[in-house]
Order: sequence, then structure tokens, then C-alpha cells
Amino acid sequence: MTTKTIETGTVSDAYLALLADRGVDYLFANAGTDFAPLIEAFSKAETTGKPFPKPVTVPHENVAVAMAIGYYLKSGKPQLVMVHVNVGTANAICGLMNAWRGNIPVLFSAGRTPYAETGGELGQRSGEIHWPQEMRDQAAMLREFTKWDYELPNAHVLETSIDRAINIAMSEPKGPIYLTLPREVLAAPLQNFNYTSPSRRSTPSAPFPDPHAIDQAADMIAKAQNPLIITSSTGRDEDDMAKLGALADCFAIPVVQRKPRYVCLSSEHPMHMGYEPDQHLAGADLILVIDCDVPWIPSKKAPHPDCKIIHLGTDPLFSAYPIRGFTSDLAITGILGASLPLLTEALLSRQGAARDRIADRRKRVAEQRAALHEKYAAALLKSQQGTPISPVWITHCLENVRGKSGILVKESPITLEHMNFTQPGTMFSTAAAGGLGWGLGTSLGIKAAVGDELVICTVGDGAYMFGNPLPAHYVSRAENLPMLTVVFNNQMWGAVKRNTREVYPSGYAAKSNREPLTYFDVSIGFEKAVETVDGYGERVEDPAAVPKAIERAMKAVVSEKRQALLNIICRGP
Repeated sequence: MTTKTIETGTVSDAYLALLADRGVDYLFANAGTDFAPLIEAFSKAETTGKPFPKPVTVPHENVAVAMAIGYYLKSGKPQLVMVHVNVGTANAICGLMNAWRGNIPVLFSAGRTPYAETGGELGQRSGEIHWPQEMRDQAAMLREFTKWDYELPNAHVLETSIDRAINIAMSEPKGPIYLTLPREVLAAPLQNFNYTSPSRRSTPSAPFPDPHAIDQAADMIAKAQNPLIITSSTGRDEDDMAKLGALADCFAIPVVQRKPRYVCLSSEHPMHMGYEPDQHLAGADLILVIDCDVPWIPSKKAPHPDCKIIHLGTDPLFSAYPIRGFTSDLAITGILGASLPLLTEALLSRQGAARDRIADRRKRVAEQRAALHEKYAAALLKSQQGTPISPVWITHCLENVRGKSGILVKESPITLEHMNFTQPGTMFSTAAAGGLGWGLGTSLGIKAAVGDELVICTVGDGAYMFGNPLPAHYVSRAENLPMLTVVFNNQMWGAVKRNTREVYPSGYAAKSNREPLTYFDVSIGFEKAVETVDGYGERVEDPAAVPKAIERAMKAVVSEKRQALLNIICRGP
């Protein structure tokens, strides 16, 4: 054990030193009056050459949280976000909801309005805003969306608090934490502050599956005629993609990725059966649900009542969801990295008795895959003509330039079936809570983690506006994080229109073909926003112009090292 000492300084000095020691690379921040001691500590550390997380000015809190999410997804390291007291916390809640539902660790923090009105204590109240901003319970705003919250009282528990925050955020199921930091505490002087390096408070090991439950699952799968796998979050840990592929291949089990958040399975895998499970539900006699919160919509389509259902994941109950009643004949708790190989091993020992069924199923799935890809090809052929431009055509043109390792962020109507993902960690669609506006910030965080790798951020027009585009474009320029942003501009809230018609298919709104509160009636020049920070912007309305427009945008990103945005006018639902 090594002990390090800060002979003299402030709590803020020790805070930054501990964060750097614990592997935190960045502080994504939108500062306020509560930041004064930290800003002084950053300047001091820079002058004296002490290690500290790199401070990044992010002019909107939602973008800051999304950047921390994106950086974690590619680095595996949780990052620090700090915002201004209660108002900054309020602005960040949408992003935190996505992190919470997506089991993504974020070290989220905020200042706390100073306590002292008088007395001369350093950091005491010094402005009018310090009275109206104070809350009785600031953390109450987001307590439902964090695993742990705490207010730092003094330097005595600083090391414990930081280690506990990291341990809880990184323990399974992972998620965000919230630490509030009163200004007087941050400004407090300290002497001979000792801390251990590295930390001796380790994150608990992840849950491993019960071997008996794995054997039960293997027996059930081995006896099934038409097993099916449905997943959405396999691939959060990039090593799990290959493990799912081995499981699916050993017993010829088709895999459907329902609204996938990651690349769950290579598009070229012989068991990859697309992204829509409904057509497979009626014929399945066993469904293995792997880390998927909503494998189907019961009011629309459900498996046969006699179909056996197995749920597998770190939290197969999704226990933070107030109500979730999917049938479960067997539920297995365990991280996928351990559970998938164990289940594969158990199935391999049962291959002999099921050899004929496996061979028949492999042949049948191959035929179904061929038919599915014929359908995809027909849709692509149809998409090349007509205006507004089809999202299918935009997707195809982007896939032509993405390359195998290019990273796609999906907050748009891009059609995954017209892309070919063969490498893990090359697609992200992480708004598990449905909080729009995450795509721009997440793409920036990913770009910060991957360096020169291509990052393509695809957003709808509504999602782009929710994403606080000017702050995002500012960070891209200020931090030298060039990426390509493609706005699928259908000039409407497509999901609102679609859902209204699902509820009232023959209603007045559907008959009007102009549903209120659904359309954007003013044409918006999104391409102009990126030009304010010396980015490349272009509006595209002709399908034939899409490939060349993407080529020009790619030149700006790859060769000129500056961000680019294409505002593509496309069809809605």
C-alpha cells in the first residue's frame, strides 16, 4: 500500500488529486458560482504540474451527461460531470434517466448552495442567488434515477466518498450516482491530507449465474423445436457479441435484436434474423430473452401461451421498473460475459441428442435469412427515387462510407437492416429511458475516447433540437472532436404521428393527415448552426445528391479535421 500526502491545500485540491488517482480522465462541466474553489484548484494543479482530470466546458448539462455516457461506452471508465447546484441538476435529469435505464455509470455531481450567511468562512454566501437557489433536498429531484446520493460534509470522508461513488456506479447493475459539494466544504483548508494509492476499496465482482439454473435452461432449449433469442443490450460489453454468436451457432438458434442499443450480433452471422421479432413469436416454442427489457409489446403481439420463456441478464426482473409482467418460466441472474459461455458449454454437451433438429433448423434459418435479405434489397431499390428522400437511401449511402470500424450513433429513423455491422462497439442507440437529445453529446464522448476513428451521429430533426446543438457544436470545435452529423429532417415528430394513428387508426387526426402538434411548419436551416463554429454544413433535398454531399462532408471531417452536418430532407412515417 502506498500513501500519498497533500501537505497543504484545500478540499478541492484533494478532490481533484483523488479523482485523477482513481482514473477519471475528464470533468465535463457547466460551471456556476459554486465552482470557484474547484476553478482555483484546477489553476493551481496546472501551475504546479499535479495530475488532474481534464476540465471540459460544456455549455449545456444534458450534453455533458451524454458525453460522459459516450466516453464510458468506449473506454469502460466512468467520468465525472459537474453542474451548477439545483438548476444545473434539473437540466441534466433527462440524460441521467437514460444512464439509469441503460445501466451506464456516470459520476454525476453538483455544487450545493453555501450554508453560511455571515461569519467570514471562505466560500460563504456572497450573492443574491444563494438564497433563492437553496433547496431542502436537492437530491430529491433525481433520487429515483441514481444508485446513490450523498452530500460531502468535510475532508475527513472525502476519500471514502469518492471510492464509494465509483464502487457503487461500477457494481452491477451499473448506473449513475449523485454527489453534492457545498462551496464552503470545497474551499475548506487542509493540511497533511493522506490517501491510499491505488484505492483499497474494490468494486464488488459481478454476479455469476447459478450452474443449476444454467443446466435447466440448457435442458429446456435442447428439447425445443423452434427456440428463439431476443435481445437488445447484448454488446454493451463488446466481448459479449462473439459470445452470443457462439451460443446461437452451437444450437442454430435465430437471434432477433429488438430495438438494439448496441451491436448484439454480427450482421453476417448465419443466425442473425434482423430487428423485428413479431413475425417469429407465434412459431417459437421457447424464447430466450437476453438483457432485453421489452422483448415484445403484449397488446400487439405475444408468444403462444405454451411457449417457454427464459430471461437472462444482470437484473432479469428489471427491478427498477414499477411494473413489468412478462412471462418467465425461468429467470437467471448473471452477467452475460459469464452466462453466455456457460450456457453454450451446457448446450454443446446436449448437441448429440438434438443433432437432426439442429441441422433442420440451420437450413430453415438460412432460407428465412435469404428471404429477409431479398426484402431488404427490394426496399433499397425502391428507395432510390422520389422526394422527400427515403431514410433507406440515406442509410445505404452512409454505409458506403462508414467502413467496418466506423461508429454509428442512432437517434434517427436510420434503417439498421441496410447497414452491415460486423465489429462490436460500432453502433450505439442508448436512450433507454426515451430522453431525446442524447445523440450529439454521446457522439462527442465516444469521439473523445476513440481518437481518429470515424464517428457518425445520426439524429432526427426533433432529436437534433433537443440535443442542444450549439453547445454540442461548440464542444466539437473547442475540443477538436470532428464528427459527421446527419439530420434526418422529416419536419415532424414522427413517433407522435405514428402513435396517434396506432391509438386512433380511423380517427379525426388520421383522416386530417395533418395531426396537430406533430408537424414543424417552419423550415429550419440546421446546416447553418454548424457554420457558426467553422463547421461544414449542407442542405440536401435530391436523392441523387446524397452520395456527393456525404463525400464533401466526409472530406471536411477526415481531411480537414472539422465537424460537418448534413441537413437531409427526408420522408416521415
